[in-house]
Amino acid sequence: MVMAMEKKISVVIPTYCRPLLLMECLKSLARQKFARDDFEVIVISDGPDHLTKQLVVSWKHTGLLDIVYVPLATKRGPAAARNMGWKLAAGTLVAFTDDDTLPDPLWLQSIWDAYQQEELIAYSGRVIVPLPEKPTDYEWNIAQLERARFITANCVCTWKALELIQGFDERFELAWREDSDLEFKLLQQQIPIHHLPEAIVVHPVREASWGVSLREQRKSMFNALLYKKFPGLYRNYIKQHPIWSYYVMTLCCLVLLAALLLNAPAVAFAAVTIWLLLLTGFIWKRLMHTSHAWPHVVEMIVTSVLIPFLSVYWNLYGAVRFRVLYL
Repeated sequence: MVMAMEKKISVVIPTYCRPLLLMECLKSLARQKFARDDFEVIVISDGPDHLTKQLVVSWKHTGLLDIVYVPLATKRGPAAARNMGWKLAAGTLVAFTDDDTLPDPLWLQSIWDAYQQEELIAYSGRVIVPLPEKPTDYEWNIAQLERARFITANCVCTWKALELIQGFDERFELAWREDSDLEFKLLQQQIPIHHLPEAIVVHPVREASWGVSLREQRKSMFNALLYKKFPGLYRNYIKQHPIWSYYVMTLCCLVLLAALLLNAPAVAFAAVTIWLLLLTGFIWKRLMHTSHAWPHVVEMIVTSVLIPFLSVYWNLYGAVRFRVLYL
């Protein structure tokens, strides 16, 4: 059912069990140089979340934000949460951000100033990731969001555009590639996407536990789904080719095991040599722009040994799960 448009902009924020982060995001939204009655904030929890509900209710009582809390019945991922949000939106424009961002005070005004009453249009704002002088590998990777073409930490679509492309694909159950999928659907429908460098969202890097890069590999399974849906766009804008070094390193270890079983020392030596050369290059690449503090160096060495195996596994898992020939 199409809802009557009563607001200029609806801000949709997916969240789950992160009330302290959400609090800072809401503080930034309360400081917007944009009339309070012209925008609303829709907080969608990815499952019931009592503390987040209390937080949103407390903000509603302040009168500083027109805000609502809606939980999903079960945990289904940020794509499903965002779909719930935009379908409830009363705004002509729907702006997406995350619970760990800090929108600039002129964020919404910059978006509205750019809007020329087009029925079908989308915008991609600017993301700033503050970094220490010597970032960790995790911090460096998050900082690459600044170069992203289109991410849900700072993007806007007209309600009509979201309706036409049917929003987010809820098969993207983790926060990975669901934004590229939305972008590719907009491109497929020839809906213009304009970049707004003046619409700024700051994205601080959260603290991460040791070995976070290993857990991040699980997201790789959704590369296969995006590739299945948009093979050409995927190769043009995401990855031109697989990370062949990961497959070669994995193959070298399998060859090494076979050589040891078959008592073929020359083959074993060749496999170990190739693996060590590729591993050294991988470690050096990760340390090139990051901290050289010894705990971080140790983490990079250990995780660099394991990442190729995990990446290959999750990419092949995604290929099987989504029934697509993908490496």
